[in-house]
Amino acid sequence: MPGCRLAHVWDNGVSEVVGMADVLLTVGTRKGLFIARRRGGAWEFDDSPCFNAQAVYSVAIDTRGGTPRLLAGGDSSHWGPSVFHSDDLGRTWTEPAQPAVRFPKDTDASLERVWQLHPAAAEPDVVYAGTEPAALYRSEDRGESFELVRPLWEHPTRGKWVPGGGGEGLHTVLTDKRDPKAVTVAVSTAGVFRTQDGGASWEPSNSGVSAVFLPDPNPEFGQCVHKIARDAANPDRLYLQNHWGVYRSDDAGAHWTDIGEGLPSTFGFAVAAHPHRGDTAYVFPITADSDRVPADRRCRVFRTADAGATWEALTAGLPREDHYGTVLRDALCTDDADPAGVYFGNRNGEVYASADDGDSWRQLASHLPDVLCVRAAVIG
Repeated sequence: MPGCRLAHVWDNGVSEVVGMADVLLTVGTRKGLFIARRRGGAWEFDDSPCFNAQAVYSVAIDTRGGTPRLLAGGDSSHWGPSVFHSDDLGRTWTEPAQPAVRFPKDTDASLERVWQLHPAAAEPDVVYAGTEPAALYRSEDRGESFELVRPLWEHPTRGKWVPGGGGEGLHTVLTDKRDPKAVTVAVSTAGVFRTQDGGASWEPSNSGVSAVFLPDPNPEFGQCVHKIARDAANPDRLYLQNHWGVYRSDDAGAHWTDIGEGLPSTFGFAVAAHPHRGDTAYVFPITADSDRVPADRRCRVFRTADAGATWEALTAGLPREDHYGTVLRDALCTDDADPAGVYFGNRNGEVYASADDGDSWRQLASHLPDVLCVRAAVIG
């Protein structure tokens, strides 16, 4: 894929330049991957997208090695879904000669898309991929080739997994820097599953998460989990955005507690954790189930600084008028800068960024294609 010349610059102002880390921002859309860089206080967008006319559902920025690697799950209407990687920050891309992710013939399944790409926290060369149909894949060569994790694919509950409105996708993968054998995944609409033995066995992990749309609102599995994030200070603390419901776990997902009180709606798709500050997470409430627009038609990110006991609306710099830009499950993220950058994109094709933990915002882009995922990381 071709590199892109610099075309657009947004200057954050002299007061923000001093001490600002350089950040790479990737925005996956229904019509390609847009890449921006912050140098000092100015944002620079490349002048054209990579993977032009392809839907990019997943992006990872792998900063574990000496050279950062970008991974992208593209979806060409002509060639089908694939995983690409770049070792020069998106200027050029490589697609493996053989499909990196594919279903073995005996599964009678075919890949529809790659929903998630996750560099493992405790294994330098390992990358996980989550797919639709819902499956987990593991790579030991930084994302160039993947192998199906069969025990999850063959889990005895699989026959009862039912696709949701967005399909049946494994959209969240969390690994634990303390233990490479501990992996947590989330599937729409099967719920949370955990392994403690490197994927040899899996257990549903949904205790306390409600499924209001099912006859039994508290099943062992079948919840429509939209996203999970891990707390920065306490690795056993997780935050979960459900199809109705925001939850917290203090035991690595074994049990969940409702923390949605104080939000204008407990429906939403995205949740992200602060990269350094414990007890701090972000959500973007959505009105549902009928219209699925921002709660009260207002563009607001909500932040908790006390693990969900209270929530604060973050609106400085965001649109004040009625707003209809829905933020999808992977379209809200943080970087690893200090202060932290927080970013989100929406289905209106707008991208917003905060350089101060979410206290204030500025619009980086507008009129992009439908934003599907956003990822950011400090580089250089």
